[in-house]
Amino acid sequence: MRKLFGTDGVRGVANTYPITPEVIMKLGKAAALVLRNCKKRPKIVIGKDTRLSGYMIETALTSGILSVGGDVLLVGPMPTPAVAHLVKSFAADAGIVISASHNPAQDNGIKFFSNQGLKLSDETEKKIEDLFFSNKISTDKINGEKIGKAYRIDDARGRYIEFAKSSIHNNSLKGLKVVLDCANGAAYNITPLILEELGAEVITLNNKPNGLNINLNCGALHPNIISKEVLKQKADVGVALDGDADRIIMVDENGKIVDGDEIMAIAALDMIKKGELKNNTLIATYYSNLGLDKTIKEAGGKVIRVKNGDRYVIDEMLKKRYNFGGEQSGHIIFFDYSTTGDGTIAALKMLDIMKQNNKKLSQLAKCLNKFPQILVNIKVKEKKDLKKIPPLYKAIDKANKELGKNGRTLIRYSGTQNILRIMMEGKDKKLITKLASDIANKAKKAIGA
Repeated sequence: MRKLFGTDGVRGVANTYPITPEVIMKLGKAAALVLRNCKKRPKIVIGKDTRLSGYMIETALTSGILSVGGDVLLVGPMPTPAVAHLVKSFAADAGIVISASHNPAQDNGIKFFSNQGLKLSDETEKKIEDLFFSNKISTDKINGEKIGKAYRIDDARGRYIEFAKSSIHNNSLKGLKVVLDCANGAAYNITPLILEELGAEVITLNNKPNGLNINLNCGALHPNIISKEVLKQKADVGVALDGDADRIIMVDENGKIVDGDEIMAIAALDMIKKGELKNNTLIATYYSNLGLDKTIKEAGGKVIRVKNGDRYVIDEMLKKRYNFGGEQSGHIIFFDYSTTGDGTIAALKMLDIMKQNNKKLSQLAKCLNKFPQILVNIKVKEKKDLKKIPPLYKAIDKANKELGKNGRTLIRYSGTQNILRIMMEGKDKKLITKLASDIANKAKKAIGA
């Protein structure tokens, strides 16, 4: 089956199918026609991260949209959650982010948002794909004044800055010393300003993007950078964002990493205490640590688990109007404020909790007693059905039997890269390390790149 969309939009190596100008222009046409909401002249916000290929893709997308009569609002380098917010702020019909998130600079991608600032449903993505491959897109009658216009929006950054600050009611962060790693990405000239305007002392790292250094040995995938700097600067906390700033990893004053599970536990407990967590329910994925369930249950709440991917967390939140959830990887969604993972707002919420409770991050993070967990990533040459690889399948079955009720195994392919992810969790760290290593070795022999 011909397919463009993966688990998070359309993604690949820039200037290679499907991320070529020709494909992107046609995709822009199809998306504009599907997302126009019965309007003859739909309005679409386009933002991007700091990748060099963003210029090429932005131009192709814009041309495609204009050619079918849509108007485009160009907001330039902007965090993914900022674009989701700006769609609503400008009463636009859709939003598009040009980004490959945490991937290296040579990759790029397209993420779409509805007029509500939400990621598109599978059904809507299929409509765009079907139109794209149908060869029924015609622009013959779009001429003269029917051709769309593109506008550069100068105050987009300011709009998001004020919106993000309002998520903690503009509370002062004075007295906090923060090390911030912007990953040379979309938030490089936004999040530092937000923290400074709220009174924090900010030491900013990796805020000089050159188009090729996004996520390069920095940001949320490399928290060791802020860990060292927090200790060197004797800072209170470290914050690391990824390339499009929709995820966050933190570091406490001792340089210890605080991941998405710990951030969710701290925030959820604070919300339960204040009566702000709807139905006292946290939405997490199957990859979140089992200790999270125990922590939230002891506070009178519960955890609902869904498939990996922030879009599935959001889908579950929408079903019953839950208002908080996220992923261990650092996609944290405060749904009362943001319709997607927002690293900046998550950072503000955590810093506000620290300030209001007069507690260090290390003290707050003690609320979560984690089960030992092993995560191994294996580069693969093909995403073959695991059940059709007998040695690997047998190793997985053996691991599940040995762990029994005292642990679990989760194995899946990455939706955006040729990587097999092996996650194993249990009370006995020595055992899960051995079992994960055995599965990894079998995978390398069978499908390793």
